Amino acid sequence: MRYLALVTDYDGTLSSDDRLSEPVVHALERLRVSGRRAILVTGRQLDDLLAVCSCAQLFDLIVAENGAIVYDPASREETRLANPPSKLLVQTLLARGVAPLEIGQVLVATHAPHRATVQDVIWELGLEAQVIGNRGAVMVLPAGINKGTGLGYALRKLGLSRHEVAGIGDAENDHSFLERCECAVAVANAAPSIKRIAAFVTAAESGDGVIELIDELISNDLRRLQGSLPQHSILLGKRADGSAVQLSPYGHNLLVAGPSGCGKSTLAAGIIERLIEKDYQICIVDPEGDYGTLRDVVALGNPWRAPNVSEVLSILEDPEINLSVNLLGIPLDARPDFFAQLLPSLQAMRARTGRPHWLVVDEAHHMLPDTWGHAAAILPQQLHETILVTVHPDHVARAILAPVDIVLAIGHSPRQTLETFTQATGQACAWPVDLDYRADRIVAWFRGEGPPFAMQAYPGRAERIRHRRKYAEGNLRWHSFYFRGPDNRHNLKAQNLVVFCQIAQGIDESTWLYHLRRGDYSRWFRHTIKDDSLADETERLERRVDLEPWQTRQMIEELIHTRYTLPE
Repeated sequence: MRYLALVTDYDGTLSSDDRLSEPVVHALERLRVSGRRAILVTGRQLDDLLAVCSCAQLFDLIVAENGAIVYDPASREETRLANPPSKLLVQTLLARGVAPLEIGQVLVATHAPHRATVQDVIWELGLEAQVIGNRGAVMVLPAGINKGTGLGYALRKLGLSRHEVAGIGDAENDHSFLERCECAVAVANAAPSIKRIAAFVTAAESGDGVIELIDELISNDLRRLQGSLPQHSILLGKRADGSAVQLSPYGHNLLVAGPSGCGKSTLAAGIIERLIEKDYQICIVDPEGDYGTLRDVVALGNPWRAPNVSEVLSILEDPEINLSVNLLGIPLDARPDFFAQLLPSLQAMRARTGRPHWLVVDEAHHMLPDTWGHAAAILPQQLHETILVTVHPDHVARAILAPVDIVLAIGHSPRQTLETFTQATGQACAWPVDLDYRADRIVAWFRGEGPPFAMQAYPGRAERIRHRRKYAEGNLRWHSFYFRGPDNRHNLKAQNLVVFCQIAQGIDESTWLYHLRRGDYSRWFRHTIKDDSLADETERLERRVDLEPWQTRQMIEELIHTRYTLPE
């Protein structure tokens, strides 16, 4: 189910002349039976609304006073999201003859002819307040309070994201909450400004228009709008002609593939950043601890503590938290079994809440190897909104590759990468004769939408040291540094930067100088750690003959500590 909740205005949208018609009430009942939530958002005071709306129990939450009050009809609990109105404001408005004057728990309202007087009084008193128009009414609220902020609070309380919501309204003050909804709908009698931001306008007015929307939600989940809400698309890059390459945020699976060290994690991190910017919740399965430094992402797990499935699900219950599940604390051969436990739970959560919106699986050839016989059993029949990152597409279980419909091939051999993918999946891909490798381009293939094409990837905002935690604390295995010294007197393995620094502190002077003068340290930093800045600074030290050995040790260690957070 794509849309899990309906948000509706009251006056002029759900109701006509204060009342809900019987067909509207029945439609709301059908909506609830379909498993969807219902939220009412109104400019009215709560007591006034409850006096005229006899079916408040059909709503999970009611947002009243134009976003200032949230009411739970089941528990009758009220939450006030702002301070009461200024007494001086009320007194001055009354003294100026503003009438009628409605005074709520937060809101102050009057009629449109008094708008200029209201604004003058706010200015004279130096109040931080806003004036909002609503057809023939004028409302005064604290700055930053509107139907959109009230809806945001209500959605978080229900554990829902705005991307699972369809909203419908008619008046100017509905603008803020409709913009927060994934799909905004206007009834036929809506103001022109509301119709302009709507995905569509109902044929009927008011309550009958709401019935139209409810019927379509129940019958086909607004299928006709799939892929046609461009404001939610994610920018991947641009073609040679400058046209944008966009990712529709629903119904797709991506593969990011290429040789080691070519920038796969950086490319994936940029896509993740832009998904987060648009409020999509992300869950990253992070075997090497590469994504824990991303902005707005919470990291769970470390090399000394393995995460568990219940922790992952508990954290993701908050729709505003994005999570990186660090698997460094789980042995390599045990990670597929952990993923086998995690994925069904995530899929169940997606069915219930629509979240996490995107699942990112790094090192997919380790997480779901082709030699692992349980892949087909644990994968759902329809796997959507997943990004796989891998060096070896042919080593990933075929069952996880089959739903991939977008391939981003990065590195010096994109054609080989695509051929490896198509051979692993049994698909056909015609390589254009004029498509050549360029260092500043990646190759994108949207299956079913034409041949592969070159694309300049849109960069991420944050500068990131690649694989920071992996290189600082992980296990580089065969890429480790070996302190051997002259005549191979030693064979001391540094599997990460922490161990490198520890050995460097205690190794004898001749062994340290042997590797220093050969340039081995800068070479390892450049080609294995993939940190050119660290390598450049180290190379300068390797060339200096005016420094004592102990000074070069200390300075290289300080360089590492400056760029990487090492445990004390």
